Amino acid sequence: MKEIALGRYVPYNSLIHRLDPRLKIVALIAFMVMIFFKFVSTAMNFLIYGILAIVIYIMMRIAKIKLITLFKSLKPMWLMICFLLIINILIPSTGDVLVEINGFKIYYNAIFNTLYIIIRLVLMLSLTMILTSTTKPLDLTYGLEWLMTPLKLIRFPVHEISMIISLALRFIPTLLEETDRIMKAQSSRGVDFEDGKLKDKIKAIISLIIPLFISSIQRSEELANAMEARGYDPSGKRTRYRKMKWCLRDTLSLGFIVIILGGLITLSITSFDVFALLGIEL
Repeated sequence: MKEIALGRYVPYNSLIHRLDPRLKIVALIAFMVMIFFKFVSTAMNFLIYGILAIVIYIMMRIAKIKLITLFKSLKPMWLMICFLLIINILIPSTGDVLVEINGFKIYYNAIFNTLYIIIRLVLMLSLTMILTSTTKPLDLTYGLEWLMTPLKLIRFPVHEISMIISLALRFIPTLLEETDRIMKAQSSRGVDFEDGKLKDKIKAIISLIIPLFISSIQRSEELANAMEARGYDPSGKRTRYRKMKWCLRDTLSLGFIVIILGGLITLSITSFDVFALLGIEL
Protein backbone atom coordinates (compact mmCIF):
# COMPACT_ATOMS: atom_id res chain seq x y z
CA MET A 1 0.00 0.00 0.00
CA LYS A 2 2.90 2.34 0.59
CA GLU A 3 3.80 2.04 -3.09
CA ILE A 4 0.66 3.91 -4.13
CA ALA A 5 1.68 7.54 -4.58
CA LEU A 6 -1.76 9.00 -5.31
CA GLY A 7 -2.59 11.71 -2.80
CA ARG A 8 0.91 12.00 -1.35
CA TYR A 9 2.51 15.42 -1.47
CA VAL A 10 6.27 15.23 -2.12
CA PRO A 11 8.06 18.47 -1.13
CA TYR A 12 10.49 19.60 -3.84
CA ASN A 13 11.41 22.98 -5.28
CA SER A 14 10.74 22.08 -8.90
CA LEU A 15 9.11 24.31 -11.51
CA ILE A 16 5.82 22.42 -11.33
CA HIS A 17 5.81 22.66 -7.53
CA ARG A 18 6.09 26.44 -7.81
CA LEU A 19 3.22 26.79 -10.30
CA ASP A 20 -0.06 28.28 -9.16
CA PRO A 21 -2.49 25.58 -7.90
CA ARG A 22 -5.29 27.11 -9.98
CA LEU A 23 -3.22 26.59 -13.12
CA LYS A 24 -2.45 22.98 -12.18
CA ILE A 25 -6.13 22.18 -11.65
CA VAL A 26 -7.05 23.77 -15.00
CA ALA A 27 -4.18 21.90 -16.66
CA LEU A 28 -5.41 18.61 -15.19
CA ILE A 29 -8.91 19.21 -16.59
CA ALA A 30 -7.49 20.25 -19.99
CA PHE A 31 -5.30 17.17 -20.28
CA MET A 32 -8.20 14.94 -19.21
CA VAL A 33 -10.23 16.43 -22.07
CA MET A 34 -7.35 15.80 -24.49
CA ILE A 35 -7.14 12.15 -23.45
CA PHE A 36 -10.76 11.52 -24.46
CA PHE A 37 -10.48 13.09 -27.92
CA LYS A 38 -11.38 10.74 -30.78
CA PHE A 39 -9.54 11.06 -34.08
CA VAL A 40 -10.14 9.84 -37.61
CA SER A 41 -8.03 6.68 -37.42
CA THR A 42 -6.66 4.25 -34.85
CA ALA A 43 -3.10 5.16 -35.82
CA MET A 44 -3.79 8.86 -35.20
CA ASN A 45 -5.27 8.05 -31.79
CA PHE A 46 -2.16 6.16 -30.74
CA LEU A 47 0.07 8.90 -32.18
CA ILE A 48 -1.69 11.56 -30.09
CA TYR A 49 -1.55 9.31 -27.03
CA GLY A 50 2.17 8.92 -27.60
CA ILE A 51 2.64 12.71 -27.79
CA LEU A 52 0.62 13.20 -24.60
CA ALA A 53 2.62 10.45 -22.89
CA ILE A 54 5.87 12.22 -23.80
CA VAL A 55 4.56 15.55 -22.46
CA ILE A 56 3.38 13.90 -19.23
CA TYR A 57 6.71 12.08 -18.85
CA ILE A 58 8.58 15.38 -19.21
CA MET A 59 6.35 16.90 -16.52
CA MET A 60 7.04 13.93 -14.25
CA ARG A 61 10.79 14.40 -14.74
CA ILE A 62 10.51 18.12 -13.95
CA ALA A 63 8.45 17.31 -10.84
CA LYS A 64 11.05 14.66 -9.86
CA ILE A 65 8.48 11.86 -9.88
CA LYS A 66 10.09 8.52 -10.69
CA LEU A 67 8.56 6.36 -13.39
CA ILE A 68 8.90 3.29 -11.17
CA THR A 69 6.51 4.97 -8.72
CA LEU A 70 3.85 5.09 -11.43
CA PHE A 71 4.35 1.42 -12.29
CA LYS A 72 4.03 0.45 -8.63
CA SER A 73 0.81 2.42 -8.40
CA LEU A 74 -0.55 0.44 -11.37
CA LYS A 75 -0.25 -2.91 -9.57
CA PRO A 76 -3.81 -2.86 -8.17
CA MET A 77 -5.13 -2.18 -11.69
CA TRP A 78 -3.87 -5.37 -13.35
CA LEU A 79 -6.91 -7.40 -12.29
CA MET A 80 -9.24 -4.75 -13.70
CA ILE A 81 -7.21 -4.60 -16.94
CA CYS A 82 -7.49 -8.39 -17.38
CA PHE A 83 -11.22 -8.19 -16.68
CA LEU A 84 -11.66 -5.46 -19.32
CA LEU A 85 -9.72 -7.54 -21.85
CA ILE A 86 -11.93 -10.57 -21.24
CA ILE A 87 -15.11 -8.47 -21.51
CA ASN A 88 -13.99 -6.88 -24.80
CA ILE A 89 -13.06 -10.28 -26.21
CA LEU A 90 -16.42 -11.84 -25.27
CA ILE A 91 -18.53 -8.97 -26.62
CA PRO A 92 -19.51 -9.64 -30.26
CA SER A 93 -17.50 -7.45 -32.60
CA THR A 94 -16.88 -6.86 -36.29
CA GLY A 95 -13.84 -6.22 -38.39
CA ASP A 96 -10.61 -8.10 -38.98
CA VAL A 97 -10.01 -11.31 -37.06
CA LEU A 98 -6.78 -11.47 -35.07
CA VAL A 99 -6.90 -15.16 -34.19
CA GLU A 100 -9.47 -17.96 -34.29
CA ILE A 101 -9.47 -20.77 -31.70
CA ASN A 102 -11.91 -23.66 -32.23
CA GLY A 103 -14.38 -21.40 -33.98
CA PHE A 104 -14.05 -18.62 -31.39
CA LYS A 105 -12.85 -15.40 -33.04
CA ILE A 106 -10.81 -12.68 -31.37
CA TYR A 107 -11.01 -9.40 -33.29
CA TYR A 108 -8.50 -6.59 -33.57
CA ASN A 109 -11.15 -4.16 -32.30
CA ALA A 110 -11.35 -5.99 -28.97
CA ILE A 111 -7.60 -5.59 -28.43
CA PHE A 112 -7.62 -1.94 -29.55
CA ASN A 113 -10.56 -1.05 -27.29
CA THR A 114 -8.77 -2.58 -24.32
CA LEU A 115 -5.58 -0.70 -25.22
CA TYR A 116 -7.56 2.55 -25.42
CA ILE A 117 -8.91 2.05 -21.92
CA ILE A 118 -5.53 1.01 -20.47
CA ILE A 119 -3.69 3.96 -22.02
CA ARG A 120 -6.34 6.42 -20.83
CA LEU A 121 -6.24 5.01 -17.30
CA VAL A 122 -2.43 5.22 -17.17
CA LEU A 123 -2.38 8.78 -18.51
CA MET A 124 -5.11 9.94 -16.12
CA LEU A 125 -3.38 8.29 -13.16
CA SER A 126 -0.11 9.97 -14.16
CA LEU A 127 -1.76 13.41 -14.34
CA THR A 128 -3.48 12.94 -10.98
CA MET A 129 -0.20 11.81 -9.44
CA ILE A 130 1.57 14.91 -10.75
CA LEU A 131 -1.13 17.16 -9.28
CA THR A 132 -1.25 15.55 -5.83
CA SER A 133 2.53 15.10 -5.60
CA THR A 134 3.32 18.73 -6.39
CA THR A 135 0.45 20.56 -4.67
CA LYS A 136 -0.26 20.82 -0.96
CA PRO A 137 -3.81 19.82 0.09
CA LEU A 138 -4.44 23.30 1.47
CA ASP A 139 -3.35 24.90 -1.81
CA LEU A 140 -5.70 22.56 -3.66
CA THR A 141 -8.51 23.76 -1.43
CA TYR A 142 -7.74 27.40 -2.20
CA GLY A 143 -7.44 26.70 -5.92
CA LEU A 144 -10.70 24.77 -6.13
CA GLU A 145 -12.52 27.39 -4.10
CA TRP A 146 -11.24 30.20 -6.34
CA LEU A 147 -12.20 28.35 -9.54
CA MET A 148 -15.70 27.67 -8.21
CA THR A 149 -16.25 31.26 -7.06
CA PRO A 150 -18.85 32.03 -9.81
CA LEU A 151 -21.06 29.29 -8.35
CA LYS A 152 -21.55 31.42 -5.25
CA LEU A 153 -24.01 33.48 -7.27
CA ILE A 154 -26.44 30.54 -7.16
CA ARG A 155 -25.69 29.92 -3.45
CA PHE A 156 -23.62 26.82 -4.15
CA PRO A 157 -21.56 25.74 -1.07
CA VAL A 158 -18.21 26.37 -2.74
CA HIS A 159 -16.06 26.43 0.39
CA GLU A 160 -17.66 23.31 1.86
CA ILE A 161 -17.23 21.31 -1.35
CA SER A 162 -13.61 22.37 -1.82
CA MET A 163 -12.86 21.52 1.82
CA ILE A 164 -14.43 18.06 1.42
CA ILE A 165 -12.36 17.37 -1.70
CA SER A 166 -9.20 18.58 0.04
CA LEU A 167 -9.83 16.39 3.09
CA ALA A 168 -10.53 13.38 0.89
CA LEU A 169 -7.23 13.87 -0.94
CA ARG A 170 -5.45 14.42 2.37
CA PHE A 171 -6.75 11.18 3.86
CA ILE A 172 -5.87 8.94 0.91
CA PRO A 173 -2.26 8.33 2.06
CA THR A 174 -3.41 8.11 5.69
CA LEU A 175 -5.92 5.38 4.86
CA LEU A 176 -3.33 3.55 2.77
CA GLU A 177 -0.90 3.55 5.67
CA GLU A 178 -3.68 2.41 8.01
CA THR A 179 -4.54 -0.43 5.61
CA ASP A 180 -0.90 -1.51 5.48
CA ARG A 181 -0.68 -1.46 9.29
CA ILE A 182 -3.85 -3.55 9.70
CA MET A 183 -2.69 -6.05 7.08
CA LYS A 184 0.60 -6.55 8.91
CA ALA A 185 -1.20 -6.90 12.24
CA GLN A 186 -3.63 -9.47 10.83
CA SER A 187 -0.82 -11.35 9.06
CA SER A 188 1.02 -11.66 12.37
CA ARG A 189 -2.14 -13.30 13.75
CA GLY A 190 -2.13 -15.91 10.98
CA VAL A 191 -4.40 -14.29 8.38
CA ASP A 192 -3.25 -15.10 4.83
CA PHE A 193 -4.20 -12.42 2.26
CA GLU A 194 -2.51 -14.09 -0.73
CA ASP A 195 -3.07 -17.85 -0.64
CA GLY A 196 -5.94 -20.12 0.30
CA LYS A 197 -9.42 -20.86 -1.00
CA LEU A 198 -11.99 -18.27 -1.99
CA LYS A 199 -13.78 -18.66 1.34
CA ASP A 200 -10.54 -18.00 3.24
CA LYS A 201 -9.78 -14.93 1.11
CA ILE A 202 -13.24 -13.51 1.81
CA LYS A 203 -12.68 -13.97 5.55
CA ALA A 204 -9.27 -12.31 5.23
CA ILE A 205 -10.77 -9.31 3.38
CA ILE A 206 -13.50 -8.97 6.02
CA SER A 207 -10.85 -8.99 8.76
CA LEU A 208 -9.25 -6.06 6.93
CA ILE A 209 -12.33 -4.04 5.94
CA ILE A 210 -14.07 -3.97 9.33
CA PRO A 211 -11.09 -2.56 11.34
CA LEU A 212 -10.34 -0.11 8.51
CA PHE A 213 -13.97 1.06 8.47
CA ILE A 214 -13.99 1.55 12.25
CA SER A 215 -10.63 3.38 12.13
CA SER A 216 -11.88 5.68 9.35
CA ILE A 217 -14.96 6.64 11.39
CA GLN A 218 -12.80 7.33 14.45
CA ARG A 219 -10.40 9.50 12.45
CA SER A 220 -13.23 11.47 10.87
CA GLU A 221 -14.79 12.04 14.28
CA GLU A 222 -11.45 13.22 15.72
CA LEU A 223 -10.99 15.59 12.78
CA ALA A 224 -14.51 16.99 13.21
CA ASN A 225 -13.92 17.55 16.95
CA ALA A 226 -10.56 19.22 16.25
CA MET A 227 -12.07 21.57 13.65
CA GLU A 228 -14.96 22.42 15.98
CA ALA A 229 -12.60 23.04 18.91
CA ARG A 230 -10.65 25.52 16.77
CA GLY A 231 -13.82 27.43 15.95
CA TYR A 232 -14.18 26.35 12.33
CA ASP A 233 -17.32 27.82 10.77
CA PRO A 234 -17.87 26.90 7.09
CA SER A 235 -20.33 29.77 6.59
CA GLY A 236 -18.16 32.40 8.27
CA LYS A 237 -15.98 34.92 6.49
CA ARG A 238 -12.42 33.62 6.22
CA THR A 239 -9.04 35.30 5.86
CA ARG A 240 -5.83 33.74 4.59
CA TYR A 241 -2.25 34.12 5.68
CA ARG A 242 -0.87 32.96 2.33
CA LYS A 243 -2.07 34.60 -0.87
CA MET A 244 -1.99 32.94 -4.28
CA LYS A 245 0.05 34.96 -6.76
CA TRP A 246 -0.09 34.57 -10.54
CA CYS A 247 3.42 34.81 -12.05
CA LEU A 248 4.93 34.97 -15.51
CA ARG A 249 5.75 31.25 -15.44
CA ASP A 250 2.04 30.54 -14.87
CA THR A 251 1.09 32.62 -17.91
CA LEU A 252 3.67 30.86 -20.10
CA SER A 253 2.52 27.45 -18.88
CA LEU A 254 -1.10 28.34 -19.56
CA GLY A 255 -0.17 29.45 -23.07
CA PHE A 256 1.61 26.12 -23.67
CA ILE A 257 -1.50 24.19 -22.55
CA VAL A 258 -3.79 26.33 -24.73
CA ILE A 259 -1.58 25.69 -27.78
CA ILE A 260 -1.64 21.91 -27.25
CA LEU A 261 -5.39 21.85 -26.56
CA GLY A 262 -6.14 24.08 -29.55
CA GLY A 263 -4.02 21.90 -31.84
CA LEU A 264 -5.77 18.72 -30.77
CA ILE A 265 -9.22 20.30 -31.15
CA THR A 266 -8.27 21.41 -34.66
CA LEU A 267 -7.06 17.90 -35.57
CA SER A 268 -10.24 16.37 -34.19
CA ILE A 269 -12.61 18.78 -35.99
CA THR A 270 -10.83 18.69 -39.35
CA SER A 271 -10.36 14.87 -39.21
CA PHE A 272 -6.73 15.40 -40.15
CA ASP A 273 -4.78 12.15 -40.58
CA VAL A 274 -1.02 12.53 -40.91
CA PHE A 275 -0.61 8.90 -42.00
CA ALA A 276 -3.12 9.28 -44.85
CA LEU A 277 -1.31 12.47 -45.92
CA LEU A 278 1.96 10.54 -46.10
CA GLY A 279 0.33 7.66 -47.95
CA ILE A 280 0.84 5.21 -45.10
CA GLU A 281 -1.92 2.67 -44.48
CA LEU A 282 -2.13 1.22 -40.96
